[in-house]
Amino acid sequence: MEKQGFFSRLKQGLTKTRDNIVKSIDTLFYDASCIDEDFFEELEETLIMGDIGINATQSIIDKLRVEIKANLLTNPADCKELLIKTIKEQMKVEDTAYDFEEKQSIVMVIGVNGVGKTTTVGKLAGKLKGQGRKVLIAAADTFRAAAGEQLEEWCHRAGVDMIGGKEGGDPASVVYDAVNAAKARKADVLLCDTAGRLHNKKNLMEELRKMNRIIDREFPDAHRENLVVLDATTGQNALNQAKEFGSVADLTGIVLTKMDGTAKGGIAIAIQSELGVPVKYIGVGESIEDLQKFDSDQFVDALFDVKNE
Repeated sequence: MEKQGFFSRLKQGLTKTRDNIVKSIDTLFYDASCIDEDFFEELEETLIMGDIGINATQSIIDKLRVEIKANLLTNPADCKELLIKTIKEQMKVEDTAYDFEEKQSIVMVIGVNGVGKTTTVGKLAGKLKGQGRKVLIAAADTFRAAAGEQLEEWCHRAGVDMIGGKEGGDPASVVYDAVNAAKARKADVLLCDTAGRLHNKKNLMEELRKMNRIIDREFPDAHRENLVVLDATTGQNALNQAKEFGSVADLTGIVLTKMDGTAKGGIAIAIQSELGVPVKYIGVGESIEDLQKFDSDQFVDALFDVKNE
């Protein structure tokens, strides 16, 4: 029931993106008289304008050409299902992407200010606790006033413990304490909330490197996960942020927040293709249920308004 509920919310949340991309694609498929170079050029332009990105678009078009030829298609209207299938394949997330849920793991949650990192940490903690995992949270955002209180509220809601530090204190020392507490308490997953690092601030990026070094040294056997949280409404800017963070941390996954109400939802396809890093979670609202594992079939069906029985 929850999955269907989420699908409905996702479909509703992608309305603006659908208006931005899918309507133009439908118009092209049903107005074009034949599948020729003009058809491919117009489709390419539509996808790029829909924030799907140059790399992903090129890959989708190349695969589509091959499929159209193999299936001997001549009518553009017959291409829509092939396009949907191609985009789904482009975005597949391997089952191994969620190994950290089963192992003793340290998950660093990073991203710029205002993307929803603290909320994401809280929701993930609730989800993992619900799966029977012992979760500990490190409140390593010591810069933002009230970040600790906000996280404490989420910990209380999720029923998990938190290791915090003084406001304005050294975030790396919070991580050090939390890693050692996680070992001592035999926690399954340590989630580290970090400050909203402005991706162009060198000293804050250096702080991130320092935290990673501490974890490497103190808990070398832990399964590592670096999730970058991105705000879908910022479109291509989110992709640039992810690239910046990727230069200082080995990104293992993306959390896309604020998918509800954005016309730039195509960025989910672009990011995965450009970075070779999977979108692992997607958020369409404020409650714990509104953060779900990313499912490419579900996402593309919601985007193209495919009936999901």
